[in-house]
Amino acid sequence: MRLNELPGAELILPGLDDLHKGKTNTVGSLLVAIAATRLTEAGLDVPKDRLVPEPELTLYGRLQDERDDAYLYYNALLNSLNSFCNALELSYKYKSSNNPNTPGQN
Repeated sequence: MRLNELPGAELILPGLDDLHKGKTNTVGSLLVAIAATRLTEAGLDVPKDRLVPEPELTLYGRLQDERDDAYLYYNALLNSLNSFCNALELSYKYKSSNNPNTPGQN
């Protein structure tokens, strides 16, 4: 499966790109920071040295400054992030279970 086909990819992939370019305060980069551990464990290269502390609060604060519906939009963004992570993790587990060279697979 290609990453751009996963649900939420339109937010997460540009966020990864932003982090690699040093842009740490975009909506996408903050979403990536929120799920950095999950994304890394599923095989993505997340530049951990560029993650902001407390990305949840930073994202919510940014949305409050920009939108009247910050709470609803924040929850929608987190749902998209979770969908992306779930699909990525399933894809990663599927690849690992079908690879005969994966440790523990005999």
